[in-house]
Amino acid sequence: MRLLVCGGAGFIGSNFVRVRLHESDDEIVVLDKLTYAGRRENLRDLEEAPDLASRLTFVHGAIEDPEAVERALGPRIEAIVNFAAETHVDRSIAEPDAFVTTHALGTYVLLEAARRHELRYLQISTDEVYGSIAEGSFTESSPLDPSSPYSATKAGADLLVSGYHHTYGLPASICRGSNNYGPYQYPEKLIPLMVLNAFAGDHLPVYGDGQNVRNWLYVEDFGRAIAYVLEHGAPGEAYNVGGPDECPNLDVVRRILARTGRDESLIEYVPDRLGHDRRYSLSSDKIGALGWAPRMRFEEGLEQTIAWYRDNAWWWEPIRSGAYRDYYERQYGRTLS
Repeated sequence: MRLLVCGGAGFIGSNFVRVRLHESDDEIVVLDKLTYAGRRENLRDLEEAPDLASRLTFVHGAIEDPEAVERALGPRIEAIVNFAAETHVDRSIAEPDAFVTTHALGTYVLLEAARRHELRYLQISTDEVYGSIAEGSFTESSPLDPSSPYSATKAGADLLVSGYHHTYGLPASICRGSNNYGPYQYPEKLIPLMVLNAFAGDHLPVYGDGQNVRNWLYVEDFGRAIAYVLEHGAPGEAYNVGGPDECPNLDVVRRILARTGRDESLIEYVPDRLGHDRRYSLSSDKIGALGWAPRMRFEEGLEQTIAWYRDNAWWWEPIRSGAYRDYYERQYGRTLS
């Protein structure tokens, strides 16, 4: 296929591009506005690989800009895959306007482009649209009950996608993933935040009692799941993609400390964030029926992720020495070493 991948320089988007270029003959156009978390460095290895670079094109622009979307759409594009999003709940609480712009207006612009050019459309969403669940797992028929400006605007985008399918017959689908982790994840998120702080000997800030439970999905497994939906999914349907293991946040932090040779005295409990969901869990039965299954268990995936950050300081050192330091101090009331 020839795909327009929006947000393809972000964490999940770039890993999807990497999986598809290595495991298929797809040709990919990446459209990304390169925010703080969408970085051209996330694609460097692909753009420098002679056998892959010829199938990858980068266009700088925002999905809420119709002209940028038109520049990225070539005559041979067959489908739009939309990863483009503001993704961090903490930032959505402090600055929700960017989330409304990207998720609501941006999704609308892309849907109109898909309708105009008669393209398939796949929206990449999140388990957070369902809210919290004490026991069991959410299915695709579970009601949407978002808890934050981030998840609320993502849920609104999902509903807009469904509305375009039912109203206009647009061949559109939705893929909702559980908590992704792996290489190239910006260190505001739990696992890279804790890994890099442990490397530096900084305190590891844990919200509340640390017993919030997450369903962990290795990012390359999610990329393969998205490919399954593209190739085998039905228009108008949503597909949940859950990881094989769930784990409380505090347990994750302790595992990271053990694997980086640091003491648990570095754990620092901080006030819980507003609207913090207690537990997420997704059933993957529906996408499993298409033939997908996760390859990476959390124990091995965490080990590989820590090793990647250890071996790729060139990627994260500019982040920890830049504007991220100001964000971290505002968020946690501490400076990074």
